[in-house]
Amino acid sequence: MKKLVLQSALAAAAGLFVLGAHAQATKLKFAVFTPDKEQTYLTVMKPFAEAVNRDAAGLVEIELFPNGALGRAPQQQAQMVLDGVADIAWVIASYTPGRFHENEVFELPGLFRDLQEATTVMTRLVQSGRIRSYDGFFPIGTFGTAPYSLHSRNPINSIADIKGKKIRSSGAIEGETLKALGAVPIGMPVTEIPEAIGRGTIDGTTSHPSPLFDFGIARVTSAHYFTRLGVVPLAILMNQKKFDALPKGAQDAIRKHSGEWTAARFNAGISAYNDSLVKQLTADPKRKVVFPSQAELDAMQPAFKGVIDAWVAKSPRNKELLALVQGEIANVRAGK
Repeated sequence: MKKLVLQSALAAAAGLFVLGAHAQATKLKFAVFTPDKEQTYLTVMKPFAEAVNRDAAGLVEIELFPNGALGRAPQQQAQMVLDGVADIAWVIASYTPGRFHENEVFELPGLFRDLQEATTVMTRLVQSGRIRSYDGFFPIGTFGTAPYSLHSRNPINSIADIKGKKIRSSGAIEGETLKALGAVPIGMPVTEIPEAIGRGTIDGTTSHPSPLFDFGIARVTSAHYFTRLGVVPLAILMNQKKFDALPKGAQDAIRKHSGEWTAARFNAGISAYNDSLVKQLTADPKRKVVFPSQAELDAMQPAFKGVIDAWVAKSPRNKELLALVQGEIANVRAGK
């Protein structure tokens, strides 16, 4: 009898230990204002959460909240992380001007050839701490879009066709670029674009390919002019204090699947997705798709240079940031 009582007590203690260990797993709320069918969610965010949950089972559990479940306003995502409404969030840096001020260098027009180049450069500079805009945050991933192009209800056969037109802009630098090209920039988040074009509030928008379909912009546009404006910085950010409070095993799992890990998935997945969407646009006879000649692209460079020069003149640090980005671009193009 005593032996049975002892065995029962040991079994109960073991059960309590397992339950206690399970209860110690920290739950992290990952806020995603975009739909759960959006490609970056499927390609990067969901795989990241699954990989960390697998590697740090019992220590941490990341729970995804897509479709704006924790907050729909794109402009509020970074503040939600700092306020503890979310522990991790998908952030479009240009929607919160002033907070990620050094990111403006990535938005300057004409610097990057493509998404992969922009994302690689951003990842290297942010993860190494050479871009200093992330106080209070642990950067899980930093990404650059494909260079933004122009999409409208009305035909755009040359860059001159946007003069005087109201074109949605995603941020201050992009707005200055549109002004330099003769357009009237109207700032608004990506979630509001389809309704604004449909109502005639704006004539068109800047965008890279994936939001055209992921956010329904393609339903209200039929003219697509694939110039190469600046890129838009994107990020998956975690509250730094929350990260620091995690056990080492959980921190290690998050670090393992941050930086280059997320960049590689974004580069491969979103590049392939964008390519498929551009093919879909060009195959549609109801659409007018224009790829400017090199001569046309070169003709835009004076406008781009004016935007860059004005930005550099604002502070000595801006000049340093541009040199950092140009140096890292050179490294990427040299295969380093």
